[in-house]
Amino acid sequence: MSERYAIYFAPDRQHPLWSAAAQWLGRDPSGAGVGANDVAGLARAELDARSLSARRYGFHATIKAPMRLGSDIAPGELASELERFVAARAPVSLGRMELALLDGFLALVPVEQSSALTGFAAEVVEHFDRFRAPLEADDRRRRLAGGALTPRQTELLDRYGYPYVLEQFQFHMTLTDRLPRDEQAFYRAAAARHFGALAEAELRLDRLVLFEEPQAGQPFVRGADYLLAERSDR
Repeated sequence: MSERYAIYFAPDRQHPLWSAAAQWLGRDPSGAGVGANDVAGLARAELDARSLSARRYGFHATIKAPMRLGSDIAPGELASELERFVAARAPVSLGRMELALLDGFLALVPVEQSSALTGFAAEVVEHFDRFRAPLEADDRRRRLAGGALTPRQTELLDRYGYPYVLEQFQFHMTLTDRLPRDEQAFYRAAAARHFGALAEAELRLDRLVLFEEPQAGQPFVRGADYLLAERSDR
């Protein structure tokens, strides 16, 4: 099985933030057409060159990172469990958002990440880990090659197949690839012009969305949305 599945947060397809992000990245992973227009004074080709990976993955926040399913797991089983999971859990406030640079990557992040959000993300990671195939040796070597992971992140990589989980989790919706230092302020200003008030609005994590990478290296596709229950005691 070569395809990978990820559990992300993404705004509703009708939300203006989703539309604005699709215009920024030049791609809508749900399949809607996006014009090849310049954005906030940036030539489309210029912005594309600075967002190759971000555009392939699509606008999202990672909750459970892309994974191959275990050999005994069918995609329908993951979808069914997502349906059960969200029915018993309430939405989580993200609070007000802001544009930030994370290790050179431009992203939308909460002004303050709550313990409720960190705890919810940890619950998703742990609950759905049984669906994940073991981390392949090549993937582990690739993760460790840069030497940037801490001992704790390496421990989490080996346990969950991804290093930025549990207390290492930081909610972010990526808008560019890593930018050269002398271009970071320029792209942040362009994003502020493009997103306007949307970059500072309050958001709510009200759904989990299943994304799929059909083949290695192909663009991720947005699948079904799974809406969190309004009451956690359902």
